Amino acid sequence: MKFDKDLVAGKLRRWEKYLEEFKLPSWDEIPNIGLYMEQIIILLKEYLDYLPPELKDEQIITAATINNYVRTKIMPEPVKKKYYRIHIAYLVMICTMKQILPIAVISKIIPMNIPEEEVKRIYDRYSDRHKYTIQYFLKQIRLVAGPILDHKDIIEESATDTEELITMCTIYAGFSKLMAEKLLLLDGKDLTNGGSIELRKR
Repeated sequence: MKFDKDLVAGKLRRWEKYLEEFKLPSWDEIPNIGLYMEQIIILLKEYLDYLPPELKDEQIITAATINNYVRTKIMPEPVKKKYYRIHIAYLVMICTMKQILPIAVISKIIPMNIPEEEVKRIYDRYSDRHKYTIQYFLKQIRLVAGPILDHKDIIEESATDTEELITMCTIYAGFSKLMAEKLLLLDGKDLTNGGSIELRKR
């Protein structure tokens, strides 16, 4: 692979600036007036415009995928073909988590058939964690991409070039996915039924 260091550094700095300001909409900011599918797709792409479509084999936000989430009961059905706040909240969480977790796993995190107040609680917590995790991610990138960004404080473990940074990001994403899946396997278990052993061995 061949990369222009100045181009990469410039892109990283612009993305860093964008992510520093990015946040998911609050529960009250999500419209509750009843939107049709075409409007939902436009809204979701606006809310989640940090997800670059050109990097994906399949689009994350399409009518077909949303219909599939409804059909497989990952999210509530629309009301007379209209989607309300509760539907949009489900979709925001599903679309962001689908970057790393399969749908079957996501359905355990945000279950169906729960009261709207519970969905609000889950969504509020999720959006808070989303913002916090972005900030944590940016701190890590500043550390590992120090030589690329020409930072004064460079740690020994920093990536010295773009290829190394890609590798480190890939490994980090893999371990994050693995940890999330392992923790989900412990749902409903305790020390008496093998919970501690499962985390280590599986």
